[in-house]
Amino acid sequence: MPHHLLLADADTAKDVLTFVGRAARISDEGVRLQATGGVLALTTAALAPHGLFDQTPTILAMRIVHADPELECDVVVDQLTQTDGPDRLTLPDTGLSPAWAGIAPPRGPWERSAVLDASTLARRAQWGISAVARGATPGAGEEAVRGLRAAIWGEPDEELEGLPRGVAFAADAMGFISGEEQVSVTRSGRWTRLAFRRGHVLSRGPVASGLTSVRQTGVLD
Repeated sequence: MPHHLLLADADTAKDVLTFVGRAARISDEGVRLQATGGVLALTTAALAPHGLFDQTPTILAMRIVHADPELECDVVVDQLTQTDGPDRLTLPDTGLSPAWAGIAPPRGPWERSAVLDASTLARRAQWGISAVARGATPGAGEEAVRGLRAAIWGEPDEELEGLPRGVAFAADAMGFISGEEQVSVTRSGRWTRLAFRRGHVLSRGPVASGLTSVRQTGVLD
């Protein structure tokens, strides 16, 4: 028997399908659906490291919608399908287990650190898209393309208060940038959150790797 998501109304169901569709265009690692207490959080990874030594930052896009108060779930899916009910969506038979889904942003406290113009984010996203297009060579393998994207989107951008340029990519790709808007930037530990009217972008810095310095602990006789 198929399992369903019961949303607040037909418009919310369309909103969820739009989010999942946009996520599928930038990643094949699905969307995490977390529902409790009448709230459904949708999260996808616009960027995420692959492998222990990959320094790509984790950049997540998130949108919160209203759902059936009795809905309880925590699953990662690559698609949702419409049903005869306008406020009901069908889940696939199996879920996904991407590594990024095991990394949860903190609940807080979040401290405000800056404000960015949405137009600045849009401009830096377009610059990065052009840079990726220019740098991609015909016949380049998957690893080469991934490395190029990580270098461009993972680079700290001075116009974005030193945040990785990928936050602009995530906001643009997921449709969060719309018209003039002042975007609040808050921080909690290694996480940074950009709050748009249409959703949130969260960025976590790369995991430190390599050998640590040697500490002197004493001399053996």
